[in-house]
Amino acid sequence: MKGPVPIQDTMASDTEPSNTIKLLHLLFLSTSWGMQFWVTFVAGFVMSRHLPRHTFGSIQRQLFPYYFHISCTCAFLNLTLFAMSHRSERLGEEHTSQIIIFFVCIIASVLNAQCFGQATSASAAELQRVEHSHGLGQELGLAAREPRRQLRASNPSYRQLARRFALCHALSSLCNLLCVVCNALSLWHLAAQLPAL
Repeated sequence: MKGPVPIQDTMASDTEPSNTIKLLHLLFLSTSWGMQFWVTFVAGFVMSRHLPRHTFGSIQRQLFPYYFHISCTCAFLNLTLFAMSHRSERLGEEHTSQIIIFFVCIIASVLNAQCFGQATSASAAELQRVEHSHGLGQELGLAAREPRRQLRASNPSYRQLARRFALCHALSSLCNLLCVVCNALSLWHLAAQLPAL
């Protein structure tokens, strides 16, 4: 005959997220991180070396709004699911860190979607118009550097556009890398909670 269930066991089962919540959390987190890893470290490098510069830029301008908005959505849903399944009065330091990480990821994603990503795309489109008028843009990879360097030296407005693009692109890349790091930390935290594979 079984005895009564210990109080701490009952409390643990009451606070543990359902399998559906766990599955959704893992799905959104892995989708976001996998997409970010692929776009950041694989697709961009391959396309930049094998496509004409303007073709590569046009593809990025079409894909990046989707990429940034999917990242925002996944980050928001991850934070929501995590917060729903962990009561605030029982949050430990580790859980609080996770919520902060998700919150930082949301801020970086929103900044990219609403500000830096759009500014980078707009600057790139202006650069392409100027380059096209000077017969540039069909070069592959590193072959594009010298003609653009010469154009920057001879055209002050192009030089200013190139600086603005470089700044916007750097800020967008920084936000993107911040999201990659946040999602990697979240995956590490999740893996540390697994009793076995």
